[in-house]
Amino acid sequence: MKKIIEGALFGVAVGDALGVPVEFKSRRRIAKDPVTGMRGYGTYDQSPGTWSDDSSLTFCLAEALTSEFDLHTIGQNFVRWYRENFWTPHGEVFDIGITTATAIGNLEGGQEPHKAGPTDEYSNGNGSLMRILPLLFYIRNKPLPERFSITHQVSSITHGHIRSAIACFYYLEFARHLLDGKSKFEAYQCLRDELLAQLRDELPGQTSAPEVFPINPTEIAHFDRLLKGDIHELPVEKISSSGYVIHALEASIWCLLTTDGYAEAVLKAVNLGEDTDTTGAITGGLAGLLYGMDAIPEEWLAVLARREDIEDLAQRVAFSYLHAR
Repeated sequence: MKKIIEGALFGVAVGDALGVPVEFKSRRRIAKDPVTGMRGYGTYDQSPGTWSDDSSLTFCLAEALTSEFDLHTIGQNFVRWYRENFWTPHGEVFDIGITTATAIGNLEGGQEPHKAGPTDEYSNGNGSLMRILPLLFYIRNKPLPERFSITHQVSSITHGHIRSAIACFYYLEFARHLLDGKSKFEAYQCLRDELLAQLRDELPGQTSAPEVFPINPTEIAHFDRLLKGDIHELPVEKISSSGYVIHALEASIWCLLTTDGYAEAVLKAVNLGEDTDTTGAITGGLAGLLYGMDAIPEEWLAVLARREDIEDLAQRVAFSYLHAR
C-alpha cells in the first residue's frame, strides 16, 4: 500500500512542480516553448522541483489522515500551512487561491470547518479538487452515501458550494475504480453508468449531511460532458484549463484518457496553459495511481522538493490505512 500511496502523492507533487514555472501562461505562448521536463524559475522564480499550494494542501490533508479522522485537524493544518509555512517546499507560501484564503480566515475566526468555505456559485475554483486525493484512502471502503457526505465536508473546508463537492466526489470515485484495478476507460464508463443515477436517486435520504440534498439537476448538468459524453473524443480546442473546478476536472480526465503513461499525461496537462500547476497536479494524482510510482521519471523525482519527507508521509498514511481496516 505504501507504493500505491507514494504514486498518488508524488503524482500530485511532480505534476504540480512541472506546472509552477509556467502558471498563467497561455496555451499559445507555451506552445512556442513547451514543457518537456522539470524546469525552474519562471512565474514564481522558484527552483526546479518546487511544488505549490496544490501539493502543500494535499500533504496537509494526508498528514491529518495519519491519525483519527477529524475535520478540525484538517482545517488547522491548512491554517498552519498559511501562517506557519507547514508543508511548504522551501519554508514559504508563494501562492494561494482567493477562496482558500477566505476560508482560512473563517477558520481562524472560529468557524466550524465544514462551514468555512464560501458557498456562493462564484467560489467554484479548483482549490478543493486539487488537494482531495488523499481522502481516497480513508473513504475507499465506506458505503457510497458516506463517501459522498465525507467528501462534501472535506471539500467545504475551503469550497462550500455543492458543485465543488460533486467534482471532488467524481474525482475520488474515478480514483477508487483505479485503485480497485480497473483500467482508465473502465473507470470512466463505470462513472457514466452509475454516478448520474446515484447523485439523483441513491444519495438523497441516505447521508449524514441532509442539508446537501436534494441536488439540483441543473448542478448535475454541469458535469454532462463527463457523465453523458465521450470527453476523450474532443479536440484540444474544446478543453479549457482555467481555475474553474469543472474545467480542471474535465482537463484532467481528458489528459488521462488521451495519453498512455504518467509523463505523457502530466506534460499534456501542463502544456494546456493557464492554471498549469493545478491541472498538472490533478492529472498527476490519477496518473500516479494508474501507472504507479515507478512510472514517474527518476530525473524529475531527483530534484523534487522534500522527497524524503513525502516518502515518510506516504509510509505514515499507509500505516494508518492498514490499521484502520
